[in-house]
Amino acid sequence: MSAHLTTVGGVAVDTRHFIGGERVASTGTFTDVSPIDGSTLGEISRGTAREAAAAVAAAKAAFPAWAATPRAERARILHAIADGVEKRLEELAVVETTDNGALLRSHRRGVMPRVAHNFRFFADWLLTLQHEDFDTRGHTNHVSWDPAGPCVLITPWNAPLMLATWKVAPALAAGNTVILKPAEWTPLTASLLADIAAEAGLPAGVLNVVQGYGSEIGDALTSHPDVRRISFTGSVPTAQHISASAAANLTPLSLELGGKSPLLVFADADLDLAVDLAVEQYDNAGQVCLAATRILVEETVADEFTRRFVDKAIRLAQGDPRDEATDIGPNIHPRQLEKIDGFVQRALAAGAHAVIGGHRGDGLYYAPTLLTNVAQDSEIVQEEVFGPVLTLQTFATEEEAVRLANDTRFGLAATVATGDPERAERVTAQLVAGTVWVNCFFVRDLQAPFGGSRHSGVGREGGTWSFDFYCDIKNTVTAPKGWKDHG
Repeated sequence: MSAHLTTVGGVAVDTRHFIGGERVASTGTFTDVSPIDGSTLGEISRGTAREAAAAVAAAKAAFPAWAATPRAERARILHAIADGVEKRLEELAVVETTDNGALLRSHRRGVMPRVAHNFRFFADWLLTLQHEDFDTRGHTNHVSWDPAGPCVLITPWNAPLMLATWKVAPALAAGNTVILKPAEWTPLTASLLADIAAEAGLPAGVLNVVQGYGSEIGDALTSHPDVRRISFTGSVPTAQHISASAAANLTPLSLELGGKSPLLVFADADLDLAVDLAVEQYDNAGQVCLAATRILVEETVADEFTRRFVDKAIRLAQGDPRDEATDIGPNIHPRQLEKIDGFVQRALAAGAHAVIGGHRGDGLYYAPTLLTNVAQDSEIVQEEVFGPVLTLQTFATEEEAVRLANDTRFGLAATVATGDPERAERVTAQLVAGTVWVNCFFVRDLQAPFGGSRHSGVGREGGTWSFDFYCDIKNTVTAPKGWKDHG
């Protein structure tokens, strides 16, 4: 086997970059480690400004031909990529579970099918993308979406391939070329995606994948004058750094930055449903940007809600994510585990009470935790933990519930549990959030806008909103007269 191939769960993965349709090695490497058991998965090419420049140059060279490719042909190739994902679904699921520790059953049944759907959806949306012409004093206005150019897409580790393709698919559909930079903790499925795209007939240079650590390669990508769009999912500090880097070139940004979302449980709610929604927030070991980690419960039902919550939460099985019976796997990295435990221990020292959890398990496993007796202005209520840690507070009135829900610097999502449709309408109208779920959670349609308010992000993607971002939108105004007779 080549020195640049590693085998993960029986699947061969190339550890080099993919630039201009070729595999490119770096002189330096970094070690990729599985969070499940700490085993080494491979030595990954560690990119620098040199690889960043090469990837942008390849994307720039490939852009004119790809931008000129008819919509129907672009859509055909995106469907072929989706076919490739479905053909290798089991391999992708096994590799990603090993690389990031999320449940294998979830990757098989939900995540990887969604990866294929990302490509199919945006391929089909491209073919129907249009705006009706409109009239201005007899002049015709025609709106078109022109490909913007090379796009840098920087993606996180909590759902590596799904969140990468949520960006890659619309960028490619729009006629752009892409430089994808996956998170250094989870680089493997991005490498497999490059192989799948090439096999599907995507021309060389249209999709490039470069690996490496933040500033070592990221700064060279986000400050490059030939980059026309940057989309990033991750932390607020990193987004601030990227924004500063992109400012010199006025490169448009789409930023999805996580949150501290509330779950509002009113006394008129179906309590069993509300409890199910609350326990669901432990999904992916709490490493979900949309998670409703602040549970706000009307005080008259708080005791009963808590009792039912504990009864259900303590039955969650924590262990190896490759086991079909496991409900919660490990957290991603020792550094992340230290961060999670630091939040919890500081909260406990400040007077919080751990109803369940509040401590580490073996390895990178953290016990599902519910904290009460927390102040609204405390760190544990205000800052994103990104682990299996929830807080529970009570409220007396609808007005207080809304005030508590909105009282953070974030605004990504919110969930409301109520049996009163009029209350649902009143409350959702007042919540600061990019997405609000009523009596449900994590129902996502790709045609809907997605993004956050306040420090949860800038911009919206999804459906036409994605094409609005990844394109230069042009309006052509044509006079009613003035044509020469070319008989």
